[in-house]
Amino acid sequence: MNNQVNKHLLETYFKKFPLDAANTLSSLTKEKALEYLKDQSVKTVGPIFSRMNPDNAAVILESLDAEDFRQLVEALDVFLSARLIARFNPKNIKHSLEILSSGKSRQIKELITFPAECAAFLMDPQVTTFKAHTTAKEALKKIRSLKDRTIYQVCLVDDEGHLTSIVPLQNIAVSEPKEALINLVDGPQVSISALSPRDDVIKVIEESNLINLPVVDTNNFLLGMIRKDSIMNATKLDATQDLQAMFGAGREERALSKVSLAVRKRLPWLQINLATAFLAASVVAIFEDTISRITVLAVFLPVVAGQSGNTGSQALAVTMRGLALREIGISSWFRVARKELTVGFINGVAVAITTSVIVFFWASSFGLAVVIGISMILSMTIAGFSGAIIPMVLQSLGQDPASSSSIILTTVTDIVGFMSFLGLATALASVLGIG
Repeated sequence: MNNQVNKHLLETYFKKFPLDAANTLSSLTKEKALEYLKDQSVKTVGPIFSRMNPDNAAVILESLDAEDFRQLVEALDVFLSARLIARFNPKNIKHSLEILSSGKSRQIKELITFPAECAAFLMDPQVTTFKAHTTAKEALKKIRSLKDRTIYQVCLVDDEGHLTSIVPLQNIAVSEPKEALINLVDGPQVSISALSPRDDVIKVIEESNLINLPVVDTNNFLLGMIRKDSIMNATKLDATQDLQAMFGAGREERALSKVSLAVRKRLPWLQINLATAFLAASVVAIFEDTISRITVLAVFLPVVAGQSGNTGSQALAVTMRGLALREIGISSWFRVARKELTVGFINGVAVAITTSVIVFFWASSFGLAVVIGISMILSMTIAGFSGAIIPMVLQSLGQDPASSSSIILTTVTDIVGFMSFLGLATALASVLGIG
């Protein structure tokens, strides 16, 4: 009796609060999560799996017995199923696909064999197609029977499956019943190759203002359709992964990922960052005698380094956004660099005036105020230029600018800030009467 009550309560919780349940299950061990999911219906478990951390969901899915696995995957969205099964041990993937129905197995296999960054990985293989001579009445009858699909456009194919045209659903709905679909085509055919990069998909959808984008192979056979919401979700994921990469965390890491994964992805960048920090410290060590004679310099070092760092980060963020949205390319490097150089100089002059006034009253030294003012202009100008040029150079070399730009920039801005401030103070100490 108690078991039945507990099962009912658990089922009610899963149905009413799938997101909370997903977060809870993601934080549990595999064994404990399986215990809670045991005896729950596929209808109840499905919404939870779609909200779980993919790594945890994949581990649980891979641990299910054959029948439970089959029922659950058959009920899940094919894209979600592919993403989870792709995380399985490679030795288990083939066996797992053999358990499924031939249709589902084929769809998943097609998805997981395409690279994650290409158009085919984002497509839905379930596409509504018609022949050119099909009438609007016949098309609407079939569309009404497909209640499990959201349809905005239908694809016209020839007898061999080649894509010929696209017809908006609105055109079909308002046409005469006997009108052939070929006469309802609105505009030129737009499609994309299965192996085209994700950036090209985004560009085509934006330029063509499409809701869906057909995916074809090299022979123009229709393979599937990319829904606009899918590419938007993929773009959001890409942006958050870039954000993680910029701060030295792995793209694959999630908030509830294993500790071992987090350490493996973060530690190498922390070690690199440590090396660059010692590099910046070595610059300060060069001027050790100057700092020992003029101790007030140590007080203002963080001010110069901090302002140049912020200037560089602003330029880096704007440039990275331009590259991600394809607003700029490598060929635009000179214009972008010139703009950030100018902005850095103007902001540097404005900040230098404010800083010099504060330092003059703080340290009662006109010479020190002049030094920090000149240093601020130099360091902020170079920082703005560096923030623009570093990601563009990395991209031109075929590297991911998101993963290392910030570390390189921090090193450059620290070294430039320390060198300009301490170098000027050393060179002009006797002339300006500093110390």
